[in-house]
Amino acid sequence: MILERAVIHHINDLNICFKEAFHMLKPGGIFLIQDRTPEDCLLEGNSTHIRGYFFSKYPYLKSKETNRRHSSEKVIKALLAEGFKDTQAFSFWETRKTYKMLADLETDLLNRTGRSILHDLSDEQLEELVRYIKEQLSSNDNNKFIEKDRWTIWKAIKD
Repeated sequence: MILERAVIHHINDLNICFKEAFHMLKPGGIFLIQDRTPEDCLLEGNSTHIRGYFFSKYPYLKSKETNRRHSSEKVIKALLAEGFKDTQAFSFWETRKTYKMLADLETDLLNRTGRSILHDLSDEQLEELVRYIKEQLSSNDNNKFIEKDRWTIWKAIKD
């Protein structure tokens, strides 16, 4: 089995990548790919999907984020082109982090922890984003936040 997690959005030519995976696997081998599609990234922001607020505050970030992502259709097409069979796609929510209070989320965002898209913002823009998110989340009664990201997993099998 081969697992590629959060890799393919860095690769322009999926066929070369998938050809190498196909070559490395024995017959019956499973190839799992986990990454985000444009659709995964652009879901609306809410108390669990904080990332969605990045794009509602700064819409210009949408194209930057989606231009580096591959659609599920494109991934499946490339897998099939390289000889994989039984390709399937699944979407799921992964807990990124649990924050005991809003201040913890604020600190995490201001440190640009684990979210490369935040490096495209100036310090001032980042501070504005944090204020915006705090306004959006101000109605949270328990102050605890469980941040989640949506991912897609593709499964393909070498015959």
